[in-house]
Amino acid sequence: MARPKKCRRVCMVPKVQRFLPENGEQEQVTMTVDELECIRLLDLEGLTQEQCAAQMMVARATVTAIYDAARRKVAEALVYGKELVIRGGDFAVCEHSGHCCGCCGQGERPCCQDCGTNEFCRRKQV
Repeated sequence: MARPKKCRRVCMVPKVQRFLPENGEQEQVTMTVDELECIRLLDLEGLTQEQCAAQMMVARATVTAIYDAARRKVAEALVYGKELVIRGGDFAVCEHSGHCCGCCGQGERPCCQDCGTNEFCRRKQV
């Protein structure tokens, strides 16, 4: 029997969940919220895979797999002019996402400097 998927922590649900090329095809590429979070942490924030894994509360090998899948989906949407839709996945939004210091899961530093916790809220499905 396969291992159950571990819930991945994300800092926020994306505000924009659909990207459509002006003259794009009708086909869609669906990216999960945790795949977008992985791209955000690695490419935008410049974290290492180890730091990303700690923040998302998964193994580094899991981050590698998530990142590879996400990059392929972005490339497919860009190269073939397909709609990119961001939804779903097994994730939980950090309960401090509105004022998070961005250090979730990194070392001994708590996620929220206000209350000092590393906990995150209920699972969300978009």
